[in-house]
Amino acid sequence: MWRSENQSAAGRPVSTAVLFVLIVLAPSCGRSGRITIGSKNFTEQIILGEILSQHIEEKLGVKVSRRLDLGGTLLAHQALVSGQIDLYPEYTGTALTTVLKLPISRDPDSVLDSVRKQYRERWGIEWLSPLGFNNTFVMVIRGSDARRKNIQTLSEAAGRPKWVLGVGYEFFRRPDGLAGLLETYRLDLAHSPLTMDLGLLYRALEQGRIDMAAANATDGLLSVLDVQVLRDDRHYFPPYQAAVAIRASVLKQHPDLEAALEDLSGRLSDQVMRKLNYEVDGKHRSAAIVAREFLHSQR
Repeated sequence: MWRSENQSAAGRPVSTAVLFVLIVLAPSCGRSGRITIGSKNFTEQIILGEILSQHIEEKLGVKVSRRLDLGGTLLAHQALVSGQIDLYPEYTGTALTTVLKLPISRDPDSVLDSVRKQYRERWGIEWLSPLGFNNTFVMVIRGSDARRKNIQTLSEAAGRPKWVLGVGYEFFRRPDGLAGLLETYRLDLAHSPLTMDLGLLYRALEQGRIDMAAANATDGLLSVLDVQVLRDDRHYFPPYQAAVAIRASVLKQHPDLEAALEDLSGRLSDQVMRKLNYEVDGKHRSAAIVAREFLHSQR
């Protein structure tokens, strides 16, 4: 399943989002000692929600309520702010631009610092250490082309002529998408980029209809196809590091919770997250089982 956290927030007015959250999550109010974990509505988030839930249950012996597959960014954020959930996985770049409405920044540490400061001051929400992967955009070419032409970076690709580029509709118009990419790297294109549904890009790359595709760093197919993810050596794409956003009051209520969650810091690389996504999207396995196997592998 193609998805990009870079894609959307909720696609509806915030007032509607608030109403939806209050209606759907109202039964969780008044819980005692239970931790409620949320996630957004795509595979990666649901896997992360399961990893967090199972890890807490095992480490702390605390009952966890799952509110996974909530919806888009604004729905999940409002659920956290209103106390309907206690924590959920979020992305630094999304928090900066979609929630806080601040300008794009390409320095990972600066983005994380800004997000931490603003969330703490505005809503009493803490951001824990990043989980280890960065769900940003990446440019991908066929592995055979990379080996034949000795290309591993976007700068090296820029030195080769006449790329046939394929992009999703959203990448075409994003402020951190196509226009800035071409300006930064001066890629020599055979013609205007081909726009298509995200799910068709890998097939087009395999079939030779395009030579380069705008993908997401944790797409499951990247773990099984013969492709080369080009290193963004000029650091054009902004960071979308995944981390846990959690209400400070919950950390006070559960003194051992922060240390338990920090156990997961740095454990999920881009490569690991790709494999987990493929297990669910590509092999159609249960997110709960995939999460359990990952946690067992970390022991």
